[in-house]
Amino acid sequence: MSLLTVRGLEARYGASQALFGVDLEIDEGEVLALMGRNGMGKSTTVKCLCRMMVSSGDLRFAGQDLHGLRAHQAGRLGIGLVPEGRRCFADLTVLENLVAAARPGHWDAERVGALFPRLTERQGQIARSLSGGEQQMLAIGRALMTNPRLLVLDEATEGLAPIVRQEIWAALTKLKAETGMAMLIIDKSLSEISAVADRAVILERGKSVWTGEPEGISGEIAERYLGV
Repeated sequence: MSLLTVRGLEARYGASQALFGVDLEIDEGEVLALMGRNGMGKSTTVKCLCRMMVSSGDLRFAGQDLHGLRAHQAGRLGIGLVPEGRRCFADLTVLENLVAAARPGHWDAERVGALFPRLTERQGQIARSLSGGEQQMLAIGRALMTNPRLLVLDEATEGLAPIVRQEIWAALTKLKAETGMAMLIIDKSLSEISAVADRAVILERGKSVWTGEPEGISGEIAERYLGV
């Protein structure tokens, strides 16, 4: 069953059009990779899904039209965002960051701590004092605390040390295997994303240009749409 349906999505920053027709669909329990070079519209698409900017086109979540909703209303429907740049509440502790986002459901601070043990170890620590990798774990944990139906991760491993990247990818793989949570993952690493994603959509200049299983992304496609 389709959880998220996007058809002909368009968006603008003032007079400049950024999206020219994004098409994607995510079923319950499916992991979709959204890929493309920098500036091709991936983060803009996320902003539209999470109702942080005005858009047009068909945009439905769990059968409900998202147009006209505000960001907090989209969140209450079940869209949990791990934003680019982490954006933790810097002056709050790890535990306070988690509790601030909590909504009733499966995920609580104890379960988040089981997924990321470092957060349990540092639950009384101020967020700004955490390493970049720990802040990213906290951002993911905070999104899980909203008990989403769809977890959206915008460049969740960008700029992190390889060992931390491995920890986060392992956690996402565990989420998929043990919870069946639907996810939309934006990332540049084809090898890592292929291990967890069921399908991929590639954007080029604000438009969907390729859809299929990650294994179907040939060297030619990668060079054309994902290369520097």
